[in-house]
Amino acid sequence: MTRHFLSLLDISSDELRSILMRAIELKRMLHSGESYTPFNNKTLAMLFDKSSTRTRVSFEAGMAQFGGHALFLSSKDTQLGRGEPVEDTARVLSRMVDIIMIRTFAHETIERFASEATVPVINGLTDLVHPCQLLADLQTWFEKRGDIKGATVTWIGDGNNMCHSYINAARLLDFNLRIGCPEGYTPNQEIAAAAGDKIYLTNDAFDAAKNSDLVVTDVWASMGQEEEQKQREKAFDSFQVNSDLMQQASKDALFMHCLPAHREEEVTTEVLEGPQSVVWDEAENRLHAQKALIEFLLLGKQ
Repeated sequence: MTRHFLSLLDISSDELRSILMRAIELKRMLHSGESYTPFNNKTLAMLFDKSSTRTRVSFEAGMAQFGGHALFLSSKDTQLGRGEPVEDTARVLSRMVDIIMIRTFAHETIERFASEATVPVINGLTDLVHPCQLLADLQTWFEKRGDIKGATVTWIGDGNNMCHSYINAARLLDFNLRIGCPEGYTPNQEIAAAAGDKIYLTNDAFDAAKNSDLVVTDVWASMGQEEEQKQREKAFDSFQVNSDLMQQASKDALFMHCLPAHREEEVTTEVLEGPQSVVWDEAENRLHAQKALIEFLLLGKQ
């Protein structure tokens, strides 16, 4: 049976932990110069409706390091951009490539695609969730601190796709998630309700950061929301991650951001470049975590 990765909830807690530990091992192997090419003659198709730096480079480089090949396909350059149904594209690509990654807007698009695909489909980002980024974030935590079970994590800002994926991660890995969002920007009620008492929701950023082991944020206006920028700047004014907010967290708390960051908006340069920030390790780990995911989906390795 073909396994897809459209959300963190498509894998079990044990599978998630196995993927994270394998990502750490693959990183060690790469840094030590060890060649590992299990996917010679295998092809990854990468479909992009949304622009990207980290997603494209990490998947493309990762597949090359595995001995395989990656195809970059933007909606402007394919028949999808001219109205071909996603289901038809899924059927065709499944006969030509071994695995597919999609970065798009509506989550329904990737669900429709996966329903007809006969090879694994990976969610590179939708408006609903961003599970690949969570793999990188969690790998970074595991490297720095060990298992995240029982830890307190704080999300500051928009209740967006990253926030939703953190909620799903809290369910799977049994950590406590404190969410600080302005009124009107809280996460999806259904996703939040499913997490039960694993999450705590507040409209006070300082309250959310209290005694936290990890503080995470994201841009105030995501792709497709640029016209709301001014309105969001006003709404999120008291939700900047700065030194005052970080002082509410534990002394050794880490700071993460999926990048790109808008310095002096959602986060100050002082925090982003400070000693608690692990954003560059986090960004690199997109490569290693996604390699572990590809291996898991293609080989069933745990």
